[in-house]
Amino acid sequence: MNIATIITISFGIAMDAFAVSITSGVVLKKHFSIKNILKIGIFFTVFQALMPLIGWILGSRFSFYIKNVDHWIAFMD
Repeated sequence: MNIATIITISFGIAMDAFAVSITSGVVLKKHFSIKNILKIGIFFTVFQALMPLIGWILGSRFSFYIKNVDHWIAFMD
């Protein structure tokens, strides 16, 4: 994976987390406390770090099975 790919993925994940945090802030206006802020921040951190890792692991494990049809899968997408 080259640096441009890493930066692009990082930017996409950051924008996703930003959008969700803005939405959470609007929804939780009345329950705005340090406990809720830390809870949301920890959940975002864990899931934003684990999801690409899980996707990479599953993709590398199943690539052997779909290697012959991967171009068709990309074409349908």
